[in-house]
Amino acid sequence: IEKDYSWLKEHAPKQGVILENLSDDYAQIAVQGPKSRELVSKVVDVKIADLAYYHFAEGKVLGVPSIIARTGYTGELGFELYIPSSAAPKIWKALMQAGSDYGIKACGLGARDTLRLECGYLLYGNDMDHTTTALECGLSWITKFEKNTFIGKEVLLNQKEKGLNKRLVAFEMQEKAIGRHGYKIYSSKDGEQEIGIITSGSPSPTLTKNIGMAYVTTDYSKIG
Repeated sequence: IEKDYSWLKEHAPKQGVILENLSDDYAQIAVQGPKSRELVSKVVDVKIADLAYYHFAEGKVLGVPSIIARTGYTGELGFELYIPSSAAPKIWKALMQAGSDYGIKACGLGARDTLRLECGYLLYGNDMDHTTTALECGLSWITKFEKNTFIGKEVLLNQKEKGLNKRLVAFEMQEKAIGRHGYKIYSSKDGEQEIGIITSGSPSPTLTKNIGMAYVTTDYSKIG
């Protein structure tokens, strides 16, 4: 929060923009899974059946003004409810009670981390940070070069023209070991040559193998 808010303050125009940090006033509850649409429909006053991915609706959750977003960090059907912090305990309990018919479970960041890694979702601070660019971490698809200008455009255009020195790739372990954040990667052809560093790694319950993501030099970024 502090990092994002400081960046906004630094780059905001001096006139016409008022910034206020209301982070503590709001909470988010993520409801994810194949039955999430049915469950969320029980507690909101807006129709979410046709709510498109990455879209949101403003409505009420159990009578509380909220934002209902068709988003998530699991690769599964899901919704994220943005609600006043004061109402979060009440809404949480209601969701757990209403979800008992669907076998609902409370899950933390460990479960979330395996899910996001299985579908290749990046974690800020691990797979991308202030030292990497959108091109290096594979997010060129959300970089709108047709815009007249945006912060960092010249750097990205320069990278696009000259080519990248490193790329983010996915990998699977061939042994039982787990690739951990910060582990160095060496070439299998020449064990002395360091070619990259692991950003995320975890067991994959779905694939029953250990997987991860890493930055490697471009020459080693192709499959195989």
